[in-house]
Amino acid sequence: MTKTAEQLPEYDTVIGMYGVGRVLAPQLMAEIGDTRRFHGRKAITAFAGLDAPPYQSGTVDVKSRSISKRGSPHLRRTLFLVVETHLKRKPADEPVYQFLDKKRSEGKLYKVYMIAAANKFLRIYYAKVNEVLNA
Repeated sequence: MTKTAEQLPEYDTVIGMYGVGRVLAPQLMAEIGDTRRFHGRKAITAFAGLDAPPYQSGTVDVKSRSISKRGSPHLRRTLFLVVETHLKRKPADEPVYQFLDKKRSEGKLYKVYMIAAANKFLRIYYAKVNEVLNA
């Protein structure tokens, strides 16, 4: 899988991102596929299942919302592993870790700040890979 991924133009960009190594890069690329098929960052977030469901559906009015989980569970697991690397290594100059640390200092629960950081990483991934593919 790594040999196939190395032939793709975005491989160097993905492998250069903090927390992504030779194992996680092909997994991310395989699960997400071509980022140009998504019309925006909200679409890729929904594809991963990290978006919040609607506030109201019929007569049900939800006060507390969790992630929708309608996307790929394998992609969510891979994103969680990338964010976990940020949490363990604490790279102060990385925007994902800074965001994660900010959420943690606000007193958010573990699951909440990990999902928020995974969402942030996914948006950065989308922007960087699209820049390479559209160049």
